[in-house]
Amino acid sequence: MIETLLISVIIIAVAMALLLVKVLWKKDGRFSSQHIHDCEAMRERGIHCVIEQDREAREKGSAY
Repeated sequence: MIETLLISVIIIAVAMALLLVKVLWKKDGRFSSQHIHDCEAMRERGIHCVIEQDREAREKGSAY
């Protein structure tokens, strides 16, 4: 039991360290946005987030 807990803590610590390295080496020290509305390629294809798609469907009065 204790071995499993120790291995889990080590894996999480390594993952956090790798994320820290990415933040420190990246310009402005941030991750890019993961939101669909911030992605140029998705906007060009006409893909919106589910909230926007739901709002558009409600405005049109269509049901799923």
